[in-house]
Amino acid sequence: MTELTERGSQAARGKQVARGRAAGGRGVAAAAIKRALDVLLASAALLVLSPLLAAIWLAVRLSSPGPGVFSQERLGRGEQPFTMYKFRSMSTGADDAIHREYVSRMLTGEGGPVEATNGIYKLHADPRITPLGASLRKTSLDELPQLVNVVRGDMSLVGPRPVLAWEAKLFSPQAHARFQTRPGLTGLWQVSGRNALTMQQALALDVEYVRRQSLWLDLTILARTLPAQLRRGTA
Repeated sequence: MTELTERGSQAARGKQVARGRAAGGRGVAAAAIKRALDVLLASAALLVLSPLLAAIWLAVRLSSPGPGVFSQERLGRGEQPFTMYKFRSMSTGADDAIHREYVSRMLTGEGGPVEATNGIYKLHADPRITPLGASLRKTSLDELPQLVNVVRGDMSLVGPRPVLAWEAKLFSPQAHARFQTRPGLTGLWQVSGRNALTMQQALALDVEYVRRQSLWLDLTILARTLPAQLRRGTA
């Protein structure tokens, strides 16, 4: 009887191991498909949008002193730092104290919902932003250089937005689950009412994305991003 019980336990453990390996295999396959989709779509976008990218770069250079592309260290998957690219939308050498104060207030719950013309991490009437930069940020065209980050593997098309190291220090322990995947150009909170969300709600949606992430969810978010951006750009 004991021998039969042991055999039954071994068989059950064998099935659990097999299921675990199967799930792990599906996870690896899904990650490979997501990465292939990122490279394919981001590369195609860079090729198709190259005239627009060149025009924006030139406009930024001519409209205010400083480089056309702004680079900054952000945190990626596993909270590993990487260099993120954007079209410069602020005056060169601007002090970030006002942004730090704003984000700190929002993360501690002292701030209210973000206004309709601003993203979660963007300060309303920020004096550091150039006139051209305001238009780029409203339409999110300033984010287009991050397609290079996607091709390089720093980012994905879909995922939580990349954050600064000092911002991550203000997150709750639960919010750090957002670093289990690559940051993205767009994500769940961007298509879930970004003009009415607090930062805490946005972080909760980041964690929800990590929990639910799948190829179908990514495709759904990508399909919803442009309409959401168009609504925001015309607001």
